[in-house]
Amino acid sequence: MSEEKKLAEQVEKEAERLERAEKERPTVLAQTAYVGILGLLFVLPVIGGAYLGRWIDGFFEGYSMRWTLSLIFLGIVLGAVNVYYFVRE
Repeated sequence: MSEEKKLAEQVEKEAERLERAEKERPTVLAQTAYVGILGLLFVLPVIGGAYLGRWIDGFFEGYSMRWTLSLIFLGIVLGAVNVYYFVRE
């Protein structure tokens, strides 16, 4: 009889765990918002770096892209760090 009780308790605990997991599962809208936030955290520093670099390069004569490329690369690095810290939490 004790074997049956143990089995019944284990099955009941497993059923409760599955029900709780089903209730706590994120919705499609929540997952979409999460991915959107990740995209913004990565893209905004890259775009900001591109605009700032282009603005700085505008002060120099001739065709210069030194600041633009440097700040785009810096934006990629900052975006990756942003995403890493956001996902880590």
